[in-house]
Amino acid sequence: MGPIEQIIPHRPPFLFIDEIVSLDENSAVARRQLRREEPHFAGHYPGNPIMPGVLLCEAVFQTGAVYLSERIAKAGETMENRTPILSRINEAKFKHMVKPGDEITIEARFVETLLGFYFMRGTVRTGEGKLALTVAFVLALK
Repeated sequence: MGPIEQIIPHRPPFLFIDEIVSLDENSAVARRQLRREEPHFAGHYPGNPIMPGVLLCEAVFQTGAVYLSERIAKAGETMENRTPILSRINEAKFKHMVKPGDEITIEARFVETLLGFYFMRGTVRTGEGKLALTVAFVLALK
């Protein structure tokens, strides 16, 4: 089990970040190398595979969960028996296709906390720096 699996409850085949690049008081940045053999590429779309947008969003949400887990830990609280849960998705905009073999950089940035809900914004960029996704979302701990 790697460091990401020690921070959030997600596991392969539903873990969409490979490593944490940076983590600070306002954001987390992760990286993922998209492998050609990933099963979703076989059906989305055969002959012209594209990373499903919902899985790009999931990579952002998982990066946000890493941020939230570390924020909670730094506040002296424990994540034991607590799970970061997605409670809202807003303003998802897909701007560039992501393909097998691409390396993506995923960022989740904290905006505010309101009544126990953590409002965040996220992006996915390709290895060439092209913006592939922007999304606003809200996480809660359950």
